[in-house]
Amino acid sequence: MFEGARVAVVVPAFDEARLIARTLARVPAFVDLVVVVDDASRDDTAARARACGDARVVVVTHALNRGVGAAIASGYDAAFRAGADVAVVMAGDAQMDPADLPALLAPVLRGEADYAKGDRLSHPQARTAMPRARYVGNHVLSALTRMATGLPIRDAQCGYTALSRAGAGRLALAALWPRYGYPNDLLGRAAAAGLRVRDVTVRPVYADETSGIGLRHALFVVPFVLARVVVRRARALIASRRAAVALPAAHAHAAELAPARLASLSRPERRG
Repeated sequence: MFEGARVAVVVPAFDEARLIARTLARVPAFVDLVVVVDDASRDDTAARARACGDARVVVVTHALNRGVGAAIASGYDAAFRAGADVAVVMAGDAQMDPADLPALLAPVLRGEADYAKGDRLSHPQARTAMPRARYVGNHVLSALTRMATGLPIRDAQCGYTALSRAGAGRLALAALWPRYGYPNDLLGRAAAAGLRVRDVTVRPVYADETSGIGLRHALFVVPFVLARVVVRRARALIASRRAAVALPAAHAHAAELAPARLASLSRPERRG
């Protein structure tokens, strides 16, 4: 446990046989449960995860590849069903520094946030450690996400996150965007649910892993996801305004009917 809380780590993994053992070996000792979600890998990711020798590791497998967002949703479900108070997402490619985990957990465990999000862009080594295209692209997508969600987040695309049990209960995680673009969709849902979202500076780690995110995701997928967020937000705003207009009208109608009801109650009952 960490500061009296039961902590779970969710590891979405697709074809990560080369790096999954390294990832699991670096999970801090204070973590109670590690849920590896093998998203129908074509290699032996699941077998290597089971063979890591860590009793905390539970492997959930998807029969068909459903995407990283769906894998994380499955991991959240398993973690909170097992009694976790907070669930942290760490990718299966060893790209997230476990030394940052206590700082990521801190605002959630102190009750200051429902969802803590890693922020690589604020780290002093961000410009040199991150590939230039990734650095610039993250800035652009993060700006679009701020506009779409209304949340003052800095690094929208970072997947290193911590979600509280209470926060998860207010999100429709089963409806989360299933593939790349899920961080933006989750932020949109968090904003709509009124979750407190906090940025936490984390180290940008880029080594020998291979990213599955390409130009198509940046130019088409994430903007499409954000457009859905904007539409949901607009519909919610319209619905709330209609409710605000309807409530006074209902009260006025009730006020108009009240004298007639009172008069009918005060009339003497006729008896035959």
